Amino acid sequence: MSLLNEALSKIQPLDPALIAQTQAKLDNKTKPLGSLGRLEEFACRYAAISGSLEPPTWKKVIFTFAADHGVVAEGVSAFPKEVTVQMVYNFLAGGAGVNVLAKHVRAEVLVVDIGVDHDFGDTPGLIGRKIARGTRNLAQGPAMAREEAIAALEVGIELANGCKSEGIAMVGTGEMGIGNTTPSSAIIAAFTGRPVAGLTHRGTGINDASLAHKVRVIEQALAVNRPDPADPIDVLAKVGGLEIAGIAGLVLGCAANRIPVVVDGFISTAGALVASELCPTVKEYLFAAHRSVEIGHAVMLERLGAEPILDLQMRLGEGTGAALAMGLIEAGVKILKEMATFEEAGVAEGEY
Repeated sequence: MSLLNEALSKIQPLDPALIAQTQAKLDNKTKPLGSLGRLEEFACRYAAISGSLEPPTWKKVIFTFAADHGVVAEGVSAFPKEVTVQMVYNFLAGGAGVNVLAKHVRAEVLVVDIGVDHDFGDTPGLIGRKIARGTRNLAQGPAMAREEAIAALEVGIELANGCKSEGIAMVGTGEMGIGNTTPSSAIIAAFTGRPVAGLTHRGTGINDASLAHKVRVIEQALAVNRPDPADPIDVLAKVGGLEIAGIAGLVLGCAANRIPVVVDGFISTAGALVASELCPTVKEYLFAAHRSVEIGHAVMLERLGAEPILDLQMRLGEGTGAALAMGLIEAGVKILKEMATFEEAGVAEGEY
């Protein structure tokens, strides 16, 4: 059995009884019922995913997948493709936004070269899983062969399987790839059939004329490739990206291994969306970190049925939102595990 099919076969719905048991435990803490709001929701779902009323949280990892995109040749980004390589070295040196915020919540950043158009050699700290040196230009034809898309999915699954064996408690998604908001908009347009203009934003900060051009490029990509929304791998291969595929695989693998997965912004959610189209049950294992200012992100979240944890007007990517949300999820779990009960504290229960 392939890694992909094996992962899909292992994903099971969460046990509602365990969610109810967790809520009952929270309800006995020294507080009015439900007074910690969404922190209680996080704790309940985290416990159900982990399968324990005393779930671990301390070992946290953010995978930042890096890949290049052939569609950059169409002039859809404000930055040249060389920035992808430069940022990979910045991640490895600890100088990027995700490094700072991950350190803040005591999470480790692991950088994965899944498709950068550069020979990194034996660069210390880099996880080398290159499927190709970037995608092809999706405006002219398929971004990837179907086999490449599946191979990239299985990179993510393999990494999730490794997390299980290493006792990782919580996983975050991140990405780096100049031009990758273009395939992300194409993916949500392919799945929903909505007009591209209502799903496409400025990415790295392009002007109005460039935004209009970007919309036309995505419309051309959809017309040329005709991705089949009933076949998520077809959508991924034709108009996706290698880092998006890696994230999709990571989400599937985490769900298969009962590991909570915190999904970052627009590009990461494109990966989560592909995963959920392949297996709708993965939605139960996801925490949507934040609402990006990319206009297509709200539509993605709606399709996933996911309520974002934060709305900070962010659009950096890398896993920055995931890092921040991890801290809040962990806070909810610590309430579950560490807050005193009425009996332990000698506090009288009221009729709240």
